Amino acid sequence: MPYSTPDIRNVALAGHPGAGKTTLFEALLHAGGAIQAAGTIERGNTVSDFDPMERERGHSIDATIASIDHAPAPGRAIHFNLIDTPGYPDFRGPTLSALAAVETVAIVVDADKGVEYGTRRMMARARQRGLCRVVVVNKIDHDAADCARVLDELRSEFGAEVLPLNLPADGGKAVVDCFGQSPGSALDGSSDLGPVADWHQKIIDQVVEVNETVMDHFLDLGEKGLAGDELHDAFEQCLREGHLVPVCFVSARTGVGVEELLDIAGRLFPHPGEANPPPFAKGTGPDAVPIEARPDPDAHAIADVFRIVNDPFVGKLGVFRVYQGTVRRDSQLFVDDGKKPFKVAHLFRLQGKDHVEITQAIPGDIAAVAKVDDLHFDAVLHDSHADDHLHLAPLDFPKPMFGLAIQAGSKGQEQKLAAALHKLAEEDPCFQVEHLPDTNETVIRGLSDLHLRIHLDRLKARHGVDVSTRPPRIAYRETVSGKAEGHHRHKKQTGGAGQFGEVFLRIEPLPRGAGFEFVDEVKGGTIPGQFLPAVEKGVRQVLSGGAIAGYPMQDVRVIVYDGKHHPVDSKEVAFVAAGRKAFLDAIAKARPQVLEPIVDLDVNAPEQHMGDISGGLAGKRARINGTDSVRGGEIVVKAQVPLSELEGYAAELKSVTAGRGRYSLDFSHYEPVPAQVQQKLVEAWKPRHEDE
Repeated sequence: MPYSTPDIRNVALAGHPGAGKTTLFEALLHAGGAIQAAGTIERGNTVSDFDPMERERGHSIDATIASIDHAPAPGRAIHFNLIDTPGYPDFRGPTLSALAAVETVAIVVDADKGVEYGTRRMMARARQRGLCRVVVVNKIDHDAADCARVLDELRSEFGAEVLPLNLPADGGKAVVDCFGQSPGSALDGSSDLGPVADWHQKIIDQVVEVNETVMDHFLDLGEKGLAGDELHDAFEQCLREGHLVPVCFVSARTGVGVEELLDIAGRLFPHPGEANPPPFAKGTGPDAVPIEARPDPDAHAIADVFRIVNDPFVGKLGVFRVYQGTVRRDSQLFVDDGKKPFKVAHLFRLQGKDHVEITQAIPGDIAAVAKVDDLHFDAVLHDSHADDHLHLAPLDFPKPMFGLAIQAGSKGQEQKLAAALHKLAEEDPCFQVEHLPDTNETVIRGLSDLHLRIHLDRLKARHGVDVSTRPPRIAYRETVSGKAEGHHRHKKQTGGAGQFGEVFLRIEPLPRGAGFEFVDEVKGGTIPGQFLPAVEKGVRQVLSGGAIAGYPMQDVRVIVYDGKHHPVDSKEVAFVAAGRKAFLDAIAKARPQVLEPIVDLDVNAPEQHMGDISGGLAGKRARINGTDSVRGGEIVVKAQVPLSELEGYAAELKSVTAGRGRYSLDFSHYEPVPAQVQQKLVEAWKPRHEDE
């Protein structure tokens, strides 16, 4: 069905686990005519959770994209691109990636449970990205649903700008419009939350005050003085500016409110030409210049790859959102700043696991191309070199801190394992693979033990790779806490030409997180300029391999200020050795320290377990920063804990709370380990450099 950019609505469903996002996704697809009957999680036949692991576990692991065409009123149909995202914080990568492809985030809230930590997290993320936010209260037909309380919670938590567009009625068996924009709506009626007219007046007041012209017309003539387009423009401005967070009530299970939600989205949600402009920039660092991508189908094509899927039948799929121009089948595109274009041999629209071939994708469309090896997450596709060096503002992904050292289960599978890990890392921006040369081990890192277990299962199920794992070394770092000077003279005579190099240097600590600085203050050519890179090379050998416990060193400035050379015997290798040994000499005098990663930990559990949780954390060197009470008799314990103390914490929390506790963590900072811990780490390290 042909459509233009103003007919497109891109919406991501996000929120707390168990709020009913996947069920709502099915109900929307059914209401839009994309499927004949809505599937259920219990039967394992949903469009969204088609992966065998998702069906086995009963929750989403990846984001799923599907589209529908829905006519909110007689006239043109609206094309919806819907993205169902995982709720569990373990799978935040696909969820946050979806934010780069939509204008609107619909945050689904359980009418039984109300505002939960996943609600707060996604509201904050959407606001930071400048996206329009809509709250969808689901399960209004449940016996335990308390819609009045949930609306009060939403307004208390997120402000008076949270206002309902419709309200549940007849015990959740129907919804009634309170904005007055639906055909045949009756504003003199009542709802389960009281008179409709009261809420109608609040939302009208909220909408008109954002625009002076609309306000003047309203004050002069009342609502009758507001033209439909005028009210729509003011509503859309409210969404863009965060001045309004509308609430819609639905029961995804029975279908109550689902058609109304589609009608509201079609009439009032912003299309790709109305929402806040995407944060594109040209260049990097301080020289980057903001660029506005215009939703003009005739302009140069600009698209951003927000998802990579390695499909066993189609191959590598790059899923992208078009921001400018038109991407056509058989056209040519560049990837980032690549000079060699690729041909768009096939262009697809995703419908769950199915790929529907299309001829073009216009601004606002979400589409995919296959079998292009250069594609990667966050790649910018374009058809003109004028758009080289263009990039979208990066998303702020949580740092993966859980790690496992991994190796192939049998000899000969090393290459197969490396290829499989590369594919998994392409698909999930919160899953990382790194090789640690110092220990010669491959380490995979994720957001939690569950996150890593899913990827390990996929290695076996998808790629047929058996692996063995073990806990990796914690990502400790080394630094110095004082200033010192170091010196070393490297001199060797082997019968022929000898080796000679002498280095004097100073070191001093830098602020935490500053990294490393190498400063040349050599005067008079005592170390010729061609040998200074060799000195730095020797210093960097210590930085990567460590000096006291075998961990990388950071937050240190090295100043080379003097030395000696020999016109015949001085060689690069001599100054590499001299620089390394002089650096080690200075470190030994500069009160070296081992740093450990500290993480922000949020533990959510029933209130009666608070004592056990707090006591357990106290034994892990944790700093408890406070607790928050949430409804349902639960608490959230907020703490900062050394990552090294959290090994096995998932099982411990499960045992303490009878399986009802959960936690999430984010990297916070590095800080020095206690003296006794540092002593153990130093004694356990076998130095890998040999005296020369």
